[in-house]
Amino acid sequence: MRKAGLLLGGCVRSWKSVRMASSGVARRDLLANKVALVTASTDGIGLAIARRLAQDGAHVVVSSRKQQNVDRAVAALQGEGLSVTGTVCHVGKAEDRERLVTTAVKRYGGIDILVSNAAVNPFFGNLMDVTEEVWDKVRRAGRLCRHCVFPVL
Repeated sequence: MRKAGLLLGGCVRSWKSVRMASSGVARRDLLANKVALVTASTDGIGLAIARRLAQDGAHVVVSSRKQQNVDRAVAALQGEGLSVTGTVCHVGKAEDRERLVTTAVKRYGGIDILVSNAAVNPFFGNLMDVTEEVWDKVRRAGRLCRHCVFPVL
């Protein structure tokens, strides 16, 4: 088990502020040997977060609801020489969340960083018409993902 963990997307444990290197100098050791789990990380912001964590030395586990997206992202990031693996995960499904955590633990020995980027979208329509139950479902997805990770942080 890891002694300490960083958790993003919920409770945040702070570390020293690190300025982005404007000189383009590689900082591959900033997160050396840390393990980062990033949900919804095969495109867009999630992929950018996964890439940056890996560039800074973390071993990263990416995820998506679709296997082909996971395969594409893993191939692209590994092609950049980054330490990345991935698995299918729908954060609304308990068995998928458990598989995601198990993948990180079996492959890298634990989890240090969680970026809970995935969300559920149980409502389509006017934002003013969203019920409390819908908001609860949206918040619940992130909370359940954090709950799975806490024991191994």
